[in-house]
Amino acid sequence: MVESLLFLMILGAVCGLLLSFASKIFYVYEDPRIAKVEGLLAGANCGGCGFAGCSAAAQAIVNGEAPANACILVGPENVSEIAVLMGSEAGAAEPLKSYNNCDGGKRASDRFIYSGLNSCSAVTSLYGGKRDCSIGCLGFGDCVRACGFDAIHLGSNGYPVVEKEKCVGCGACETACPKSILEVRTVSQRLLHLNAIDDALAPCAQTCPAEIDIPRYIGHIRNGEYEEAVNTIREKNPLLLACGRVCPHPCENFCRRGIEDEPVSINQLKRFVADMEMNSGKRLPIECGPDTGKRIAVIGGGPAGLSCAYFLRRAGHHPEIFEAMPKLGGMLRYGIPEYRLPKKVLDWEIDGILNLGIKNHTNVRLGVDFDFGSLIASGFDAVFFSVGAWNDYNLGIPGEDLDGCFTGINFLAKIGNDEKVRLGRRVAVIGGGNTAIDCCRTLLRKGVDKVYLVYRRTRKEMPANEVEIVASEHEGIEFVFLAAPNRVVGNDDKQVTGLEYLKMELGEPDKSGRRSPVPVKGSETILDVDMIITAIGQSPLLDFRGKGDRLDGLSITRWNTFDVEPATCQTNVPYIFAAGDSATGPALVVDAIGGGRKAARSIDLFLKGKPVIPQPKAILNKHIPGTIFESVDGVVQKKRTEMPELPVAQRIHTLDEVDLVIAEDQARYEANRCLSCCRLCYNQDKG
Repeated sequence: MVESLLFLMILGAVCGLLLSFASKIFYVYEDPRIAKVEGLLAGANCGGCGFAGCSAAAQAIVNGEAPANACILVGPENVSEIAVLMGSEAGAAEPLKSYNNCDGGKRASDRFIYSGLNSCSAVTSLYGGKRDCSIGCLGFGDCVRACGFDAIHLGSNGYPVVEKEKCVGCGACETACPKSILEVRTVSQRLLHLNAIDDALAPCAQTCPAEIDIPRYIGHIRNGEYEEAVNTIREKNPLLLACGRVCPHPCENFCRRGIEDEPVSINQLKRFVADMEMNSGKRLPIECGPDTGKRIAVIGGGPAGLSCAYFLRRAGHHPEIFEAMPKLGGMLRYGIPEYRLPKKVLDWEIDGILNLGIKNHTNVRLGVDFDFGSLIASGFDAVFFSVGAWNDYNLGIPGEDLDGCFTGINFLAKIGNDEKVRLGRRVAVIGGGNTAIDCCRTLLRKGVDKVYLVYRRTRKEMPANEVEIVASEHEGIEFVFLAAPNRVVGNDDKQVTGLEYLKMELGEPDKSGRRSPVPVKGSETILDVDMIITAIGQSPLLDFRGKGDRLDGLSITRWNTFDVEPATCQTNVPYIFAAGDSATGPALVVDAIGGGRKAARSIDLFLKGKPVIPQPKAILNKHIPGTIFESVDGVVQKKRTEMPELPVAQRIHTLDEVDLVIAEDQARYEANRCLSCCRLCYNQDKG
């Protein structure tokens, strides 16, 4: 017995010595901060942080592999405590939220029937799923079962509905969905996402240069959700008041209803909700991302500059606008007349953008009041150019320098800036575009006796918006077609007394598809006028180059525009970007707005140190194959809502706005004409 006890004591002592040595040799130190950090985490083990549970997340935070705010569930107080433990600042992170991008559901047609299968993943593995639509929701609810926070349910229409208040952005639904119907994104990511070939997009939304989710905002109007409609538009377009008035709505050309009936009046609906907000006496709150401290100089305060600044600010950056003119707005203010876009409306819209915290400087011209070197030296991290096409083309004919000759944008800018202009009594406006029409209609309202529009082709070839052409016809503008100006006639005092033109006939089509005008020999004709406005096109004014600085190294195209990568808006100087007319030449306002957002996406990447590369699968206003139909079944004829406008006799004597806003009942009616299209499915009319 004694021997046994002695043996056990000796054995225990030996084991103790061995364990003591082992603990010294194999000792593993655990940072005490890990336990403390884990104690401050949510304990949900939801995986939303990207790590396998809270223990792994705590260890990653302590090891510097994750930020203090990695846990998506903890509040700001706990984040601050974690940051203190780590000896850093917590910073801020945009919340992630899940978004459903498909509303096809039960209305989507099926290719196959899978008997006994009740899982989206299972049916996807067999021939890609049951739906005709390659990206459509399958409706079995894998996402609902994956969500641990009861934030998703399958709605009555058969597609997932996300309750934003409950969603924590853990990403479980996105992982579970085999069709990528549900996406977990921050607000900034949604704002800067470009339409892609695998997105759930209606043809109208594919066509919109600003990439607005048109069916979604029309659906909000249908349901009386006007604030939600405004917020949906503002995700992609901060100038909805202006666009609601001046956009030629190319989206309506691809409205599916228009194939069998008249297209939905999309632009009138946009204007309806935009005006409702403006006239409500309050502004809807606009969310901005956490402050990044990054500064961007925006050169030019027109639609592209305002759009880019808006989206950069919403992403948390600090854009600062430099504008050569007395007020912001660019061509919106100085190129579009008051009767189309009242200045008080534009002011209200611009104020809403600036109120996000965007600094601006007016009456300052690059190359005159400040130089590029001083701009960079003052700490800007990137530069965005949106200087506009302010350089009018001349005809290159004798007499253009006579007193009484103007160019289109120069004339409209003087009127827009309330400068005094000596007007004639009989005026010829040369050109066939929107600027020429704007000049004609402005002259009438200024009291001119007779206005001629002189165009070298026919009405059919005019590039101006059809509604503007029709309006000018109603107002009494006289069109002189197939007329090419030959020289300006003047008197001894070098004042305009007439315009000599050659009569033309149309020949073969040119590269644009329009038939080229050919002069008729011996057909010289003089038009009796005492003022001439030439409005035949513009180009960007890049006179700030040639100062011996970094701008001299910028690549410029033969059209005198910035040579940019079209998909990113980046120039050959990595920190300089450009969009709008300065990159594309003269284009639509909505094109400039879309360009500003596309540039903001690239600048955001640049500021974050990421490669500035095109967004994968971005369609860039092209159409997704298979989504453009030749016929649409189930459409019942329903008359399109007409645009209310001031009577001709009243409007030609005032600069009051011509086009008026539709009433609420008309808006609800028009919204109900929308088929709520997606890529393939749509709602058939019920009579």
